[in-house]
Amino acid sequence: MSVDEPRAMDALQQCFSSTGAERALQARRQFFEAGIRPSGLVSEAVIQSWLRSQRQHCNGRRLALAPVSPSRLHATQERCRGLLLALQHELPTLEQALAGTGTRVMLTDDKGIVLHVSPASMRPRDERVGLNMSEQAMGTTAPGIVAATGQACTVTNGEHYFDELYAFRCAAAPIRDVHGRLAGVLNLMVEEQHFSFDASPVVGMYATTIENTLLQAQSHEHLVLRFQVTPALLHTPLQALMGVAADGRVAWMNGTAAQLIGQPGHAACNAQELLGLDLPRLLQLSGQPGPAPLRLASGLGVWMQAHLQTSHGLGSHLDASSEQDLACPLAPEATHVAEAQPLATLREHSAQLIRETLDQHGGNVSQAARALGISRGTLYRRLRGGRDGEF
Repeated sequence: MSVDEPRAMDALQQCFSSTGAERALQARRQFFEAGIRPSGLVSEAVIQSWLRSQRQHCNGRRLALAPVSPSRLHATQERCRGLLLALQHELPTLEQALAGTGTRVMLTDDKGIVLHVSPASMRPRDERVGLNMSEQAMGTTAPGIVAATGQACTVTNGEHYFDELYAFRCAAAPIRDVHGRLAGVLNLMVEEQHFSFDASPVVGMYATTIENTLLQAQSHEHLVLRFQVTPALLHTPLQALMGVAADGRVAWMNGTAAQLIGQPGHAACNAQELLGLDLPRLLQLSGQPGPAPLRLASGLGVWMQAHLQTSHGLGSHLDASSEQDLACPLAPEATHVAEAQPLATLREHSAQLIRETLDQHGGNVSQAARALGISRGTLYRRLRGGRDGEF
């Protein structure tokens, strides 16, 4: 046995027998004191973040909190209005699920600026909206790593770059927009305690739910498809979502859709080539009361629903009537309209559908709204838009 082999065995034994906190402490000693790469003691994501943070904080390792200016915060909030609305849409369910766990919810933008943080008994200086959580400002943190890499991660205690953050444990996941770009980061965190549950899948699930809401909110004038191999997974975080433009082009898809069809999430493609379903067939789905069984071009059988997402839908307001627009497909009474040849654009299709449904009910707005599966207020808004040339 060589001289190095016992040392290697000792290091391997330490790696498997010590606690996570002890491994992080050993990693810090190797990295910060001896200049040795602590592979196997902490994750590669943490090591890479330490390296980036070391370059960015070469003047020392004392944390200096860096809230952005009020003007930058205001501009960031305006830019991220859709993201904040998507969070508010899901926040009551998330906070109810976390009640009693001591876990706080934080949302940052793609640069790491805090847009929302739930109240708790945290140190007041740390809970300000507008705090900069990026690696450039706070070194290694879970939201900082996600903002830098776009990949979900957890950071616990001594894995933080700065000693002042030792008390925190964080789990963060990315939220992407219709262009496939990082829109924000959802972060769950506890202070001076352990997570009482596995935080990684929880933050991932809720980040996906918020992302799905954001994707639909940003999808103007698209036919939005939701599908899965079983109808039980529709309207859950595991549903596949896709937006189809009026020319039949796939405008966007979420990660689940990309996995189901085996296609990069934002490669330009035609819906008929990708799904094996042309636009008239997809439009017919918007007139069905429930999911329909279909077979994709790959041969995979799925259950699919569709709804027309217009400028007066969820993309404009996250109010009750807009949510109803998002959740309810068109009612059976309107089915025969969708069987006609597709009109020049999805907007014209929506306008004609409303006109014909009103005619069927003698101009009675309440009855027409019920037939279409939308609220009366939403129908009035679309009628007003139609008089101005928009639906």
